[in-house]
Amino acid sequence: MILVLMFSSCGSDEARPKPRAFLALDYTEAVYSPINLDCPYNFEKNQKAIITPSRNNIPCWINLEYRDMDGMIFITYQPVRNNLDSLLKDAQNLPLQHTIKADVIEGDMYTNALHDTYGMFYEIEGDAASQAQFYLTDSVEHFLTGSIYFNRQPNFDSIVPAADYLKKDMKHLMESLRWQEKK
Repeated sequence: MILVLMFSSCGSDEARPKPRAFLALDYTEAVYSPINLDCPYNFEKNQKAIITPSRNNIPCWINLEYRDMDGMIFITYQPVRNNLDSLLKDAQNLPLQHTIKADVIEGDMYTNALHDTYGMFYEIEGDAASQAQFYLTDSVEHFLTGSIYFNRQPNFDSIVPAADYLKKDMKHLMESLRWQEKK
């Protein structure tokens, strides 16, 4: 009787657990257009992103909101006034604040001598609050930082597709950044 039950239970109609996988989220191809802020910098942004002022209401601090992803890129600007060392130290320490939750933090130098723009791009993997950060400067007058944040509990496996999409936008922002001439 036991053998009959064992053989009859080996049918293919059984419920089986699904294999583990990432969410299959597809986002539209990014379309970039130049923005013209009343700030010492300009760049091209994804048309999907909505520009909103920072919660701090500091001039030239903006958010690029991606409402369908519930995420944003926070942009901060500070003029360089004999404080480049402290601005660099703060910007380089910011990604390190995520080391408790991050699995990996990688930094890549960025140089665009043609447009006098230099900095770093940091990718952060793991359940950290931010998945990428950057800073850019001309080393004389301008200092700009950016960070990706999502309005939800960090869960790396769930936000990978959205984080990758925002990282591409962040890199495009860096490449298209232009400092404005003094008027």
